[in-house]
Amino acid sequence: MPDMTIAGRLRPHSQTHAWVYDGLLVLGASWALAVSAQVAVVLPFSPVPVTAQTFAVLLLAALLGPSRGAAAVMLYIMEGLAGWPVFAGGAAGLPHLLGPTGGYLMGFIGAAAVVGALAQRGWDRSLLSALAAMTLGTAIIFLCGLAGLAIYLDEGDLLALGLVPFLPGAALKIILAALVLSMGRRLPGLQGNSSTG
Repeated sequence: MPDMTIAGRLRPHSQTHAWVYDGLLVLGASWALAVSAQVAVVLPFSPVPVTAQTFAVLLLAALLGPSRGAAAVMLYIMEGLAGWPVFAGGAAGLPHLLGPTGGYLMGFIGAAAVVGALAQRGWDRSLLSALAAMTLGTAIIFLCGLAGLAIYLDEGDLLALGLVPFLPGAALKIILAALVLSMGRRLPGLQGNSSTG
């Protein structure tokens, strides 16, 4: 299947160069996720902070496609598990992954795979379909996040502390990511036929 993502269109035809290209994209995207995690606002009533990570995951997945996008998220999580201070607030280690926000972090992998797969099939070519793909990706993040958070919160507090406060910000991040992606699609050289890399 032709790779219709922006990264797929720019991928070198040489297999060796393509592997280097993919590796650099995955590494760079994992660092971008680490930076986005530091843009965090702690909510005094919730164990889950507001971060720029959802925006970064959605946009990077749509740019990179499913395999590169999911690989970048997994590399980012591995960096955190290795002790690098890449999680929100400079946190690191297995306890953070197993904590209240761990479900959201794991949800990033599924969201990246789904949004990337839809972008690979051309869903990033119009603003409306990009919005739909990113809304689906956000729903995956919330579902996984709430599943993990349910270990720490009573059922009555789960939606009030793990979902509702984040919906306005999530909507804004979806819109911003789709707009940035749409602007990127207008760059010269990205409107022709896609490569098969």
